[in-house]
Amino acid sequence: MKLYNSLGPNPRMVRMFLNEKGIEVGLEEIDLMGGENRRAPYTDKNPGGQLPALELDDGTVIAETTAICEYIEENNPSPALVGTTPEERAETRMWTRRLDSAICEPMGNGFRFSEGLAIFQERLRCIPQAADDLKAVAQDGIQWLDALMAGKQFICGDRLTMADVRLYAFVDFGACVGQPIPAECSNLQAWIARMNERPSAETSLHPAAAATGMRG
Repeated sequence: MKLYNSLGPNPRMVRMFLNEKGIEVGLEEIDLMGGENRRAPYTDKNPGGQLPALELDDGTVIAETTAICEYIEENNPSPALVGTTPEERAETRMWTRRLDSAICEPMGNGFRFSEGLAIFQERLRCIPQAADDLKAVAQDGIQWLDALMAGKQFICGDRLTMADVRLYAFVDFGACVGQPIPAECSNLQAWIARMNERPSAETSLHPAAAATGMRG
């Protein structure tokens, strides 16, 4: 089993998930900055062209971060990062989807359509005129979530889940590309401090993060 890997919040989410599980897999670097993920032979394995992707020993390739993490969880259930009961798993999936819609997706596209435009404009349909509005949508989501985090250690209460790992990978990246969490969002600032203390926060950083100034 190996992970097709690169700089960026999506690959970092999977690396951090694996690190929290204590699982090591082989990494094969794909040059995201050079667009290697948008052409063959990578697109022969993952027609979506996004990173990361997980290749199993039989050659099956799984893309999409949540699908990869859920596959890992099913085969390595402890420690549970999705859940041990149907109710816990449903709660984790609910919050992961909420955070994707409200924060991660608009934050990511806000970057691609502005600071990252030179990288992405030849690879996918970019809408530069939408960038500021998408960033505002992400900030609205952050303000909404901050109020809901009062008295909570993690997104799903007292248990660390895939939702925390997903959000952390994006907001840590966002802070370096002009989309920080406001200082007045004290609940989320406290959550970030707790996440920063986890060993997986540092070990999941890509080796190129320091050179690029992007925490992915």
